[in-house]
Amino acid sequence: MMLKKSLASLPRSLALALLCAGAMAQASAQTATSRIGFVYTERLMTESKLAKAADAKLQSEFSKRQKQLDDAVQKYKQSREKFDDEAPKLSDVDRTKRTRELLDMEKDVQRMQREYNEDLFQRKNEERAAIAQKAYKLIEQVAEQDHLDVVLQEAIWTSPRVDITDRILKLLDK
Repeated sequence: MMLKKSLASLPRSLALALLCAGAMAQASAQTATSRIGFVYTERLMTESKLAKAADAKLQSEFSKRQKQLDDAVQKYKQSREKFDDEAPKLSDVDRTKRTRELLDMEKDVQRMQREYNEDLFQRKNEERAAIAQKAYKLIEQVAEQDHLDVVLQEAIWTSPRVDITDRILKLLDK
């Protein structure tokens, strides 16, 4: 009961790590030493040649839309500033008409930004998934070659001797 309360007060990932560590310690005591590997997956997604190529691909794919979005934002800002300067001189009818036009323009810009961000996020996820798929196959190969019992991808701390990230990066970059 005391253990349940202690675990409940810890962040979920830390509690899970402690439980895994306890289970592994118990398994180690019962059998020969277990072999562990560790991979910083975020490094694979940012430092590999595949990741850099994917970033360049996305940059070229979205640069035109980014420019259109920047132009639309700039046009809205200029229209807004012009309206703010001219508003006191306008009749009520003209002021109302221009206010509506500005609101429509603002909605269009927000919609463009939202669509751009959603599309970019989706494409980034697609590219990362392709890299992850290749990386996981390589991780599995290295684990089998080195007779590792488990390969972790999240940890609070790891010893450099169990870190296989550089090996996986080299294999990804071939």
